[in-house]
Amino acid sequence: MTTAAHVGCAIALASLPGMGPGRLRALLEAHPPTEAWRRVRHGHEGACRQRAADHLDPDGLAKAHAEAQVTVHVLDGPDYPPRLADDPEAPAVLFATGDLALVRSPLVGIVGTRRCTRAGRDVARELARAVAAAGVGVVSGLAVGIDGAAHEGALEVEGARPVGVVASGLDVVYPRRHERLWQRVAQAGVLLSEWPLGTRPDAWRFPARNRIIAALSDVLVVVESHAAGGSMHTVEAADRRGRTVLAVPGPVRSPASKGTNRLLFDGHGPALDADDVLSALGLATAGAGPPAPPRPVPTGVEATVLAAVDWEPTAVETILVRTGLTPMSVALALRRLEHAAWVRDDAGWWERIERSS
Repeated sequence: MTTAAHVGCAIALASLPGMGPGRLRALLEAHPPTEAWRRVRHGHEGACRQRAADHLDPDGLAKAHAEAQVTVHVLDGPDYPPRLADDPEAPAVLFATGDLALVRSPLVGIVGTRRCTRAGRDVARELARAVAAAGVGVVSGLAVGIDGAAHEGALEVEGARPVGVVASGLDVVYPRRHERLWQRVAQAGVLLSEWPLGTRPDAWRFPARNRIIAALSDVLVVVESHAAGGSMHTVEAADRRGRTVLAVPGPVRSPASKGTNRLLFDGHGPALDADDVLSALGLATAGAGPPAPPRPVPTGVEATVLAAVDWEPTAVETILVRTGLTPMSVALALRRLEHAAWVRDDAGWWERIERSS
């Protein structure tokens, strides 16, 4: 039975210095939280932890989490998510803000590099929007770049609600620029962490966080990734769990696509659109929805300028050289093409927009 003392001691144990996920799980597998806390107080877990325990109040910690509307779930407890309970690296204590029942639904993890391209952000957003509209929850880490774009896309539709997994206490927003996004995910879906309130986002906590994303995801999609980094750690965790991993192909000269292209070379499946993701889940495809209104086909100067714009960001100087037109003619044509949704402007660089006519 889960009691207030049980919960408070679990929070206190998770708050101890040097108490990583593996050590905490081993301790709580050997002893219930109240007994484990007694052992710490009596020095059985080391003098450093014993001294730290003198400054922790389990009852006060339980009250603070309840007041912050953070629910606390101990492994093997009645409300602990079954999806995580059988995982070999399940968090011993799970903290949640929002509707924890959402992790029982089909979930797709969408992850990628913080140093992504504009095209990568757009793909992550579009994929997340489409799978959420099809009733599949989107899991990600709320980081800058691909993760944040995925959650923004999932929030744009009245569909499945998002799941965020973070590497700090649920009151310590990281990165700060995503404070509003954290709030929106918590209000619409659920935020999860294995760390109590006040925990800082130390670098070593992020690889630990990535295993939870992998464990929650029925399918993991990597949109952009460098050759090494957090996304590759998540892929390794997903592979160990037998999860399906898909990768979005990218330009061979783009550093942001080296990791994803390597995943494809190594035999992971491609994610060209949301239908690929839904098929990997064994679900019906999303469908295209209402067709986009027809856009006028460029002619004359606009057609010449469009032909000079690549599918990757293209400098205005390059367009001028390719077309031989005056700067004024090119500028006017680009703005008309932008208005008709043929190209987009990204801080002075131009690239084409993929869209069915």
